[in-house]
Amino acid sequence: MSKKTVVLLSGGLDSATCLAIAKSQGFDCYCLSLDYHQRHIAELQAAKNIANHLGAAEHKTAQLDLGLFGGSALTDNKIDVPEHESEGIPVTYVPARNTIMLSLSLAWAEVLGAQDIFIGVNALDYSGYPDCRGEYVKAFQQMANLATKSAVEGHEITVHAPLIDMTKAEIIRQGTSLGVDYSATVSCYQADSAGRACGVCDSCRLRKEGFTQAGIADPTAYQG
Repeated sequence: MSKKTVVLLSGGLDSATCLAIAKSQGFDCYCLSLDYHQRHIAELQAAKNIANHLGAAEHKTAQLDLGLFGGSALTDNKIDVPEHESEGIPVTYVPARNTIMLSLSLAWAEVLGAQDIFIGVNALDYSGYPDCRGEYVKAFQQMANLATKSAVEGHEITVHAPLIDMTKAEIIRQGTSLGVDYSATVSCYQADSAGRACGVCDSCRLRKEGFTQAGIADPTAYQG
């Protein structure tokens, strides 16, 4: 008998692979995306397409304007998306985004009676982001099992981060073997309205390198 899970689905390469992995493990996948007024809004249409293609049981998009606070190149148009590698936590970090998204997925999981949540965070490629570390995922899971009616009544929540220790090339190979159409994904931090990538931001750079190292042709549509 299939089990229900909530899968956080941004529309990017990693979350699409995460969804495919959850499906391959026999879960009925309820996908959750977040419209937080991100600069790369085209990723939301990509998320819808991916959910349909991979056979999600349901797909919802929550609305929450994180541009109200700003503080990130992805939510504040006055902050440029960097086109060169930088040290430390990059300006594309969105304050508390993964915590907000996991909290929303936790709420939906309780309503669904699901005891599993999947998130496509990756510590190797995104080591600058504090909310993409294994320690963070474990801490959120611990909090979830303290703070929910479900867990208190004996139905504990597990937060799965299957990509956490994988390289981008390993992620791409895994997703390809599971039938992910990477041409439908949008990873670029400043993708245009058609979802075409800039080719120069950190996310594009990591994605390009991943396809090269995986030995798989890059299907990304680029601007220009």
